[in-house]
Amino acid sequence: MATNSDSRISRALEQALGAGETGVQVAAYLDGELIVDAWAGETGAGRPVDHDTLFPVFSVTKALAASTAHVYAQRGLLDLDGPVAKAWPEYAAHGKGGITFDHVLSHRSGAPSIGADTTLKELCDWSTMTAKVADQVPFDPPDVRNAYSPYAFGWVLGEAVRRVDPEGRSFHQIVRDDVLLPLGMDDFFLGLPDEQRHRVAVLGGEETPTLPPSEMLEAASPAHLPFAASLFNLPELQRAGLPSAGGIATARATARLFSAYATVGRPGDPRFFTADTLRRCQRPRPLDVDHTYGFPIPVGHGGLWHIAPGVSDSHPGGSLTEGVLSHTGAGGTVAWAEPERGLSVAIVHNRLFFGQPQVNPFGAVADAVYEVAAEQS
Repeated sequence: MATNSDSRISRALEQALGAGETGVQVAAYLDGELIVDAWAGETGAGRPVDHDTLFPVFSVTKALAASTAHVYAQRGLLDLDGPVAKAWPEYAAHGKGGITFDHVLSHRSGAPSIGADTTLKELCDWSTMTAKVADQVPFDPPDVRNAYSPYAFGWVLGEAVRRVDPEGRSFHQIVRDDVLLPLGMDDFFLGLPDEQRHRVAVLGGEETPTLPPSEMLEAASPAHLPFAASLFNLPELQRAGLPSAGGIATARATARLFSAYATVGRPGDPRFFTADTLRRCQRPRPLDVDHTYGFPIPVGHGGLWHIAPGVSDSHPGGSLTEGVLSHTGAGGTVAWAEPERGLSVAIVHNRLFFGQPQVNPFGAVADAVYEVAAEQS
């Protein structure tokens, strides 16, 4: 193990390893100041995890895509209550003209699909996927049912941002220039450069569980394109930078994104997100069953979750269920912000856990972070 934090964090990371984790990093910011930056375990490639190890963060990437849309809305380039098709006219095909950015961000667009026939080669090509997403037939009118969009979410937001960008940049370049670098997130990659590949931890562990089959699930998240090590270890997929799930980062960089939400109006506020953006993110949508996955997902109108899965239940009093903005990633990755405390945390790892409610390798890590934060508040 290596860590620059205190013994409580070290013990919690050892406990995570004892629960089956392979390699893990945790980072936390309090009012914009880094208070925890620690790591433990192995990369899966014969090396110990260190402060520079990168981890695939799966759907935590959706928080980055949503954040980029918020930045463009703040600049007056997107109207999040207006139709996606105003920025991207082709998206209106098959009756999707009434879908707003708010519907997409809250996973209530009625059009969560990419197409059950999507191939890996197509998945890795931006132009192909945006054309496929634009051509999808919705399952429902917008704002009728909750239906999580595992893959399409990022292409809808990303292509719309790309279409209105005054400089005509690619979405990946926009993200780098306008979000990652201004926030000091140099070690968050959407589209991994080949020269950074040696830093990436190898994913292992469980494959995604088999869910009850449905037409919507297969269209939104085809079974042959699983959120699992078998797909997300592939160099071509890591290079492609899928806008909903392809982020590769350190915990430090990931927590930095959430710090920009946690510090709005507080000391350390980078003035990156406005109070209006924070209020949108904090507004909950209806908490009904999700018709893609079959269980409730507590997403807000800004694209962020209102619970931090895997750590909320362990914290005394369940305080992480109040005022938290988060996003989870397949297999247990989680990052969150608590604006009332000015706290942000990210836990990234390479051993995927699915469908094991009795296994919570990160609860003790979250508790240790809280102890450290409380002493510095």
